[in-house]
Amino acid sequence: MIYPVGFYRTKARRIHQICQHLLGRFRGKVPDSLEELLTLPGVGRKTANLVRTVGFGKPGICVDVHVHRISNRLGYVRTKTPLETEMALRAKLPRRYWLRYNTLLVGFGQTICAPVSPWCSRCPVRRCCARVGVTRSR
Repeated sequence: MIYPVGFYRTKARRIHQICQHLLGRFRGKVPDSLEELLTLPGVGRKTANLVRTVGFGKPGICVDVHVHRISNRLGYVRTKTPLETEMALRAKLPRRYWLRYNTLLVGFGQTICAPVSPWCSRCPVRRCCARVGVTRSR
């Protein structure tokens, strides 16, 4: 099932390890706290926040490359790392948007706001975008 995903062999091993930890340490239940999720092998803040938001409907902000890049490009935050971006967004972004923020920016980052040469001419928010770090666009 995960064959189409990049690094599927590594991810398959990691899934197996996580299952062992869930059975051994958490009686087969996926924990809903960020702290406990982060103790699972291969689980970082992005994945832990994703599990909390999607799996449990709890507040969290999943910061991946798209969220980090676009939030900074727009000038909404000025951060150097995904962790800094998560903390800045937690302080600035209204909580009601936390669950959807990642989903919106991932699709936007894949289609319009590409890492190199974004489609600024097609961008629906170009008028309010600071274009931080954009040197070339279409």
